Amino acid sequence: MSSELKNKIEKLKEIFQSMGKVVVAFSGGVDSTYLLRMAKDTLGVENVLAVTALSPLYPERELRGAKKMAEEMGVKHLLIESNELEIEGFSKNPPDRCYFCKRELFGELKKLADRESASLVVEGSTMDDEQDYRPGKKAVRELGIRSPLIEASFTKADVREASKTLGLPTWNKPSFACLASRFPYREEITEDGLRMVDEAEGFLIGLGFKQVRVRHYKDLARIEIYKEEIERFLDGTIREKVVEHLKKIGYQYITLDLQGFRSGSMNEVL
Repeated sequence: MSSELKNKIEKLKEIFQSMGKVVVAFSGGVDSTYLLRMAKDTLGVENVLAVTALSPLYPERELRGAKKMAEEMGVKHLLIESNELEIEGFSKNPPDRCYFCKRELFGELKKLADRESASLVVEGSTMDDEQDYRPGKKAVRELGIRSPLIEASFTKADVREASKTLGLPTWNKPSFACLASRFPYREEITEDGLRMVDEAEGFLIGLGFKQVRVRHYKDLARIEIYKEEIERFLDGTIREKVVEHLKKIGYQYITLDLQGFRSGSMNEVL
């Protein structure tokens, strides 16, 4: 581990030491898992509460992972109901869609923090998120939510390396974004569409593909996987299985993006 990363870790500990009891917005992903572990190690298990939203935007497999990680860490873990499709303005999928979602979610977490006598709500954004289009950041600022990993200058690569050192199994977990990010901006987000995306991605993951996005264009699916896995995808047997399954769940046209997986590809049109 480099001295630079060691310094960032010390800075992160100092940030937590100044906070007292915290509520951690916990998805079970790479960043929030490391954030939760460092909060627990620094503040003590009695001063940390992990909270995960039960949402149609997050697959059951992600929820199972979050529950397992919180249990292994021994931290108190609460689940809250969240249906973003009921938030005014969200389902119409404007470019600032994430603002409405984050404002609702973090607003609920702040209320929960008050009830639990916690001083702050923290979330797991990193410096990488500062480089992409992230309208949810506006809600984070407005509500006074803290982003300790950004404050300590952590990149995604830093989080993965530090997580590996701690023995966290999420250190090499593929990045995940909510299922709403699979829809082109201004195309309505529906329960049926979310179900189709979830089932399609789950099937591809089950076939062994490491990183998967199924971009949803009504009856057309645009599949993104790592470039190095494209040749395997095009194997006749696998390709036929994918076509058969995705047609079964409602897609009429199935395409493979030859550029491969890239985070936030829907933002390329903005």
